[in-house]
Amino acid sequence: MRLVRSELLKISTTNTWWIFLLITLPLWGLTLAVNWLQTSFLVNPPEDLGDQSQDTQAQLDAAADLTNVAANLYTNNQFLGLLIVLLLGTMVVTNEFFHQTATTTFLTTPHRTAVIMAKFAAAALFGVLFWIVTTALNLVIGPLILSLLDVGTQFGEPAVWRAIALNGLAYLLWAIFGVGFGVLIRSQIAATVTAMAVYLAGFVGAALILNQLANRFGDWINETQVAVPSIASQLMVSGTELPGSPPQWVGAVVLVGYAVVTGVVGTLIVRRRDIS
Repeated sequence: MRLVRSELLKISTTNTWWIFLLITLPLWGLTLAVNWLQTSFLVNPPEDLGDQSQDTQAQLDAAADLTNVAANLYTNNQFLGLLIVLLLGTMVVTNEFFHQTATTTFLTTPHRTAVIMAKFAAAALFGVLFWIVTTALNLVIGPLILSLLDVGTQFGEPAVWRAIALNGLAYLLWAIFGVGFGVLIRSQIAATVTAMAVYLAGFVGAALILNQLANRFGDWINETQVAVPSIASQLMVSGTELPGSPPQWVGAVVLVGYAVVTGVVGTLIVRRRDIS
């Protein structure tokens, strides 16, 4: 606990965490506006959509399910919020090398495994903090949007609370991934750029490539998208089971698996690599 408190102190006494928090708030507002428009479309769809294929109609019906609509609002800003905690986790490690305090840290506490585990724990706690802040805002504004659209809050639906809880797990795990990136790539700029590229390009690239493969080899290819971490995160917060997609728990298992691998690999690298 002493090491975890030390790592929390390092983060809280620098400008990094609150700068990320200030960035998160306008992004939250932007995604809320987008989700408001999307919710309005799903709840009151226009009559002139034209003929839709059976698969497309099934996707629309699932997305328009009121439980799914509410879960989407209550987990608003997940996509960009996870990117923020990923970068924050990255800086938990790279700040040590950027400010040349890594050597002092490992000389003070020569048990490197304990140090890196403390960094994982501290990053995870800050990830949960960001989840708490955004979820609190979502639970205030979300019901107001639903009320304007004559839709109930759906607070009585267990699937809604499950999506909110799994969203918290996603924030925690992506903060851990960030520490892993920082361990692998010591340069703050290189680690930050790489983390953003993996997160954003992985999401867009996988969706495009797998969609093309699905058109050629069959729709079963689409179910493999869950192996991409950023896509697994979105699956976790769906309020209902989506056609052509695995259940929520599969996305959670995938992210936990990545977190375990990140933690083990990161710890082994720190134990073996020279610190200077």
